Amino acid sequence: MARYSGGCLCGALRWEANAESTLSGHCYCGDCRKASGSGFVPFMGFAAGALAFSGRTLQHRSPAASGRIAVRNSCAVCGGLVFGGQIGESDSFTIYAGSLDLPDEFHPTVAIFTRDRPVWAAIPPGLRQFEGMPT
Repeated sequence: MARYSGGCLCGALRWEANAESTLSGHCYCGDCRKASGSGFVPFMGFAAGALAFSGRTLQHRSPAASGRIAVRNSCAVCGGLVFGGQIGESDSFTIYAGSLDLPDEFHPTVAIFTRDRPVWAAIPPGLRQFEGMPT
């Protein structure tokens, strides 16, 4: 039985996770802001072995802050942004919390890349803040 589940706007791209998130929070980096069209991306991190995906994806690749390539996956039908990582290659994935079937299951603990945060994008009280990616 899945602990978490979610998908895109039209339901063609789905995911299930059978474990707790390894890290959850808000990312204020410029790439996440541009990809989402918002001030931040709410995210949940999972080990690859905890996730199952179904449906076709449209992938976008761009340089990441780490120097590696970031792969963002949207639904090939409706274009909804759902997760980051490459199926079959990545050892962990970033699930975009807006794709949760039950959004109240998202409990952020960190705010990352706060140095890139626009002044109008508030950081909720109680989140541990990092100027970049936590180590």
